[in-house]
Amino acid sequence: MEAVVAILGLLFVLFVVAGVFAAVKAVQAAKRGVDRTVAQARRSVEDTGLRARQLAQPGVVGELAQLRLSLRTSMRATQDVLRSGSPDDASLGEAAGLFERLSAHGHELDADLKRLEREPDRATITVRLPDLRARTERITHSAESLRWAARDRARKFAEDDLASLSDQIDVESGALRHWTRAEDTATTDPLREPVRGRGATAGQPQGAGGGPAANGPARTGAAGSGDRGPASEEPPALTTRDPRTQPSYPWQKAPRTEGTAP
Repeated sequence: MEAVVAILGLLFVLFVVAGVFAAVKAVQAAKRGVDRTVAQARRSVEDTGLRARQLAQPGVVGELAQLRLSLRTSMRATQDVLRSGSPDDASLGEAAGLFERLSAHGHELDADLKRLEREPDRATITVRLPDLRARTERITHSAESLRWAARDRARKFAEDDLASLSDQIDVESGALRHWTRAEDTATTDPLREPVRGRGATAGQPQGAGGGPAANGPARTGAAGSGDRGPASEEPPALTTRDPRTQPSYPWQKAPRTEGTAP
């Protein structure tokens, strides 16, 4: 009895621990979702503010906002491409590591640009602006190189997979149309032609002329003449043709008959 109670207590403890663990995981997942939503909302607000300053405040302030906006847009696009392709392609792991190093420089540049936005001395901003513009172009160019290389690699893999799939579909389509090859073989093979009649000989039609129906009376006559004995085996007498029954052709002269003067 004590063993049963101990087992039940152990099961209860395990259920409680599993419930607490599941609750902690759910809370962490919800917190990550909330943090992600807050970060996206913050980025959207910052991007909207940068676009507004770019259009509303011309000069160095507007140019600083343009540099920050182009930097953030390029880095975010490259990050999305690498994150979406890394689970399917392990070769993008090294590219993702390089992008992390590039992101450190990008965050540093964005912080510098953000500090200069609150700088009251416009002359200082004007002096430092060419260097900031060159750094932004270098970082965005590197990010674009990684992004387009990852996209070209994904497109190449998609084209290869499509070509392989097309070849497999062609093979399967040919296998599904196997009856057409069987019909062609049946039409070209003379040994597979159906036999029209057992009693008919090759090249003779049935019924009229040389068929079994025409040979029927001859066989009957031959059977009837067999009762006469040896006389039926004598060859028939040779008789001359009657000129009057011969066919006449337009280029022949009329046949001479008996009793007519020449």
